[in-house]
Amino acid sequence: MSASIRDGGASRSGALLALVGPTASGKTKVALELARQFDRLELVSIDSMTVYRSMDIGTAKPRRTELEGIEYHLLDVVDPWEEYSVSQFQIDARKTLDLVGERNGIPLLVGGTGLYYQAVVDGLEIPGRWPAIREELESIASIENGLERLYRQLVELDPGAALKIQPNNSRRIVRALEVTLGSGTPFSQHGPGLFSNAFGGVRAVGIDLPREALYGQIEHRLDLLLASGWVEEVQKLIDDPRGASRTARQALGYKEIIGYLDGKSTFGETRSAILARTRRFAKRQMAWFKRDPRIVWFDSSDRAKLELGSMLSGVAGCALGDRKGSG
Repeated sequence: MSASIRDGGASRSGALLALVGPTASGKTKVALELARQFDRLELVSIDSMTVYRSMDIGTAKPRRTELEGIEYHLLDVVDPWEEYSVSQFQIDARKTLDLVGERNGIPLLVGGTGLYYQAVVDGLEIPGRWPAIREELESIASIENGLERLYRQLVELDPGAALKIQPNNSRRIVRALEVTLGSGTPFSQHGPGLFSNAFGGVRAVGIDLPREALYGQIEHRLDLLLASGWVEEVQKLIDDPRGASRTARQALGYKEIIGYLDGKSTFGETRSAILARTRRFAKRQMAWFKRDPRIVWFDSSDRAKLELGSMLSGVAGCALGDRKGSG
């Protein structure tokens, strides 16, 4: 019987490996290079946006040519008009890791969505959903001063959760209140808690580039994505009669480009808005991951790759260079 995330690992070879860090830090490139080098290595995405089909450019999803001969799981899981939750991701991830373990593969979690990472490595108990309560809360949040009212309510009902949520973060405030009101238990009391180390089997490596270097890579990648047809990708997305889910429409950059296509901003203003939001997003990612003492940080993607390569070389029977397309 293969190991699972519930017992702290997903392969018969030892602990679960993870590569995390902020957007544009080079995680995907490192992971693909390692997957070509180690024949049993299989990549498992922990990114909340690459799960959507047809959202390829803006999510910086690896191209099909880059994936030749490589197992990269949990990409293109659902269509853009479908909602996809962290609880569904947790189910899909467990199934994936069990399958990888059954064939004696070595899974490497790769991505920057902190909640997805923790859902896998800590086996979070994901609270249920109460659609009627959520609908009412979202209606309140949409009116003037409504979000401020909801945040005050959250402070009163669950001050622990309120401390961890920005007063302008509508999505998280609504979710925390939905769970608190629907379950009768404060949102902050659900599950084992952030980085409780409930399952200590993860060996995680993080890429923490110097701030200016990261910002430079973010801007360079943004221009590449825009030059690669990102605006056209978003146009196709909104032209589809099936539409796009609320989550998909709020995705980093997609929200801003939708505004541009609706005539609400110029191209230059849109680029600037995406750049600023991406930088803020990267800071939030690092704030999340830095709270996890299990992650070992490196200031370059090359150093992170060397560390992971050393870990993989130490896994008994992990052969080198046998993968199709290696070299």
